[in-house]
Amino acid sequence: MKLSAPIYQLKRRAKLLARNENVPLHTALDRIARDEGFSGWSLLSARVAMGATASDMLSRLSDGDLLLLGARPGHGKTLLGLQLLLDAIRDGRKAVFYTLEYTDQQTRERIRSLEDKMSGLADALEIVTSDDICADFITDHLVGAARGTVAVIDYLQILDQR
Repeated sequence: MKLSAPIYQLKRRAKLLARNENVPLHTALDRIARDEGFSGWSLLSARVAMGATASDMLSRLSDGDLLLLGARPGHGKTLLGLQLLLDAIRDGRKAVFYTLEYTDQQTRERIRSLEDKMSGLADALEIVTSDDICADFITDHLVGAARGTVAVIDYLQILDQR
């Protein structure tokens, strides 16, 4: 279901409604959610959170932006990073994956599990698995990269061991 406006505008609308009608904010939020076809605000916000994709994130990034993903092991940080790279390739951008954790073959297998069987996008991904990966290495490697290049550094905590 597509919302009538971005969520931040719906929240603003609810705040104005709460102020103008002197009702609690949670009541105004629920009323806005019902207008959008949900029984309550919590269901609307859960649906919006479920619908957030890597391509949504990619479209919000500008050249030079840094996005740091943090979560406990096994929560999908690497898969989300790989999905970002696939979306970058679909968008015609260069995509580079730096990893000290996976081999080239393991990375290509993981990325192929995310893409359509016939797309072949995994072949366009540059995978760097060198033991020399460190901040200087990454900086030197990306010095001549085209504008809009997307780089994902997997398992950042290994870098501080050097």
